[in-house]
Amino acid sequence: MRVLITGHLGFIGAVMVPLVQQAGHDVTGLDCGLYDECDFGAPVVPIREIRADIRDVDADLIRGFDAVIHLAALSNDPLGDVDAQLTYDINHLATVRLASLARDAGVSRFLFSSSCSNYGAAGDTVLDEDSAFNPVTPYGVSKVRAEEDLLKLASDRFSPVLLRSATAYGVSPRLRSDIVLNNLTAYAVAIGKVLIKSDGTPWRPIVHVEDICRAFIAALEAPRDAVHAQAFNVGRPEENFRVRQLAEFVRDAVPGCELQFAGDASPDTRNYRVDCSKIAQILPAFKPRWNARKGAAELYEAYKKHGISVEDIEGHRYRRIGEIKRLLSSGKLDGALRWKA
Repeated sequence: MRVLITGHLGFIGAVMVPLVQQAGHDVTGLDCGLYDECDFGAPVVPIREIRADIRDVDADLIRGFDAVIHLAALSNDPLGDVDAQLTYDINHLATVRLASLARDAGVSRFLFSSSCSNYGAAGDTVLDEDSAFNPVTPYGVSKVRAEEDLLKLASDRFSPVLLRSATAYGVSPRLRSDIVLNNLTAYAVAIGKVLIKSDGTPWRPIVHVEDICRAFIAALEAPRDAVHAQAFNVGRPEENFRVRQLAEFVRDAVPGCELQFAGDASPDTRNYRVDCSKIAQILPAFKPRWNARKGAAELYEAYKKHGISVEDIEGHRYRRIGEIKRLLSSGKLDGALRWKA
């Protein structure tokens, strides 16, 4: 298939491109390059690409593709809080506009990178794809709104597919240190302490970035009837953990480190567990290969090899909100997060 991947230069996209290519598909990327200066380890694999903001895409850019994998977004809760309206404009309105253009251009399948953040504050109940949403941040709200409107576009010739990924972790050429397992392991390597910034009790479903990509490939290649206008929680059923459990996995993976709660540690309103049995049943080609313990060990080895410091963790390069603020303060971006030059 000819596949357009938006956000191909981000944390997930940089891992997804080579995996989709290895699966035999012809890939083009579309990205505005916000994180071009955020490499970790090996550089991003260069491919044929379109440099554009998803808010500015027109039908000519996406004509001729069989499928769109839509990853591009303002990704994570702190970044969404910078300007809630911008988050809605990009994650919701621009997503629906892109899908409408794709449908009109003859694209048959639109794979949307949604999030288990949609479930938000849910407590200890295990949630499946039919469970109620309770998002607690603009990021979560934007994904819920996008899902609702994408389903309205479904037709005999156009299949939106909603992939609600659990919290990602793992190594990427565009590393993020602002996601829980990556963050805990980074502090363990940098300062010898697994620094827990909540009270450790919230539940988090987690999934390796490579396994997210495998889920998208399975949905891309599945028969239309299996995925048409369907939502899937992306993860492994057994990979729901309290944050403290994740911290203990990191402690076990990183020699000589110890647990430490941050001085301002407090409960986190984002608290949810998800049931990922549907994707295993409907998309048997999805074969996740990672678990949290293996992921912590992988991160430890990568941080040891390439180096990680407190400045890296808390600075701009591996923290999405940090890089956006740097680009804004340097005058490279305007207030709408568009390049000035």
